[in-house]
Amino acid sequence: MNTILRFHDVTLGYERHPAVHHLSGALRAGSLTAVVGPNGAGKSTLLKGMVGLLRPLAGSIRGEGLGRGDIAYLPQQAEIDRTFPISVFDTVQLGHWHKVGPFGAIDGALVEQALAALDAVGLGGFERRQIGSLSAGQFQRVLFARMLLQDARLVLLDEPFTAIDARTTADLLQVVKRWHGEQRTVVAVLHDFDQVRAHFPETLLLAREPVAWGPTGEVLGAGNLLRARRMSEAWDEAAPLCVRGNA
Repeated sequence: MNTILRFHDVTLGYERHPAVHHLSGALRAGSLTAVVGPNGAGKSTLLKGMVGLLRPLAGSIRGEGLGRGDIAYLPQQAEIDRTFPISVFDTVQLGHWHKVGPFGAIDGALVEQALAALDAVGLGGFERRQIGSLSAGQFQRVLFARMLLQDARLVLLDEPFTAIDARTTADLLQVVKRWHGEQRTVVAVLHDFDQVRAHFPETLLLAREPVAWGPTGEVLGAGNLLRARRMSEAWDEAAPLCVRGNA
């Protein structure tokens, strides 16, 4: 199997309090994977570990041939400050950062790419709008356009369809399918199981520990979902740091 990320007994958390325990496995290059699980299951934490924002408390996450600029990461909208006075076009142009750096010139070809990205997400003509004036769905389209310019091999999406309308969700799912068709690897944290079953061939079910990882139809079976629910009901926020991985 051609892998792009490999997990070896990974534990991730905050202030040495684990949120994801003992995850092992490999993310196949070119795969389209949903990460699902109960609230607080460690889904967003896992993406932060994959992008390098969190260092593992134990174990390792290793990229297979991934270089700088090969990962595009979209956090939840709640983590993004929309009060900064910046236009839609300038926000999208930030997707060229890895190509030109902080002081590089944006030439005509790059401008055309940015305009094409806006057209691809249905925002042609919005270039001069301030991001603070946009709806949640419009702003998410802007962020997807920026990611189109990043041209990354690995795309990580944290709840990309939360609090946006059905039309925007359908349009952005087409962008996800475009990435998948280009053999990019896409991982998305999602809550809608019907959406996962319809569009994501592979799924990782987390309940702080991995419950199942593989073909979506198998992972989202009744037995696995019941096990995940029972594991979430047994969580103890005051439990001491798990040391199994260091034993």
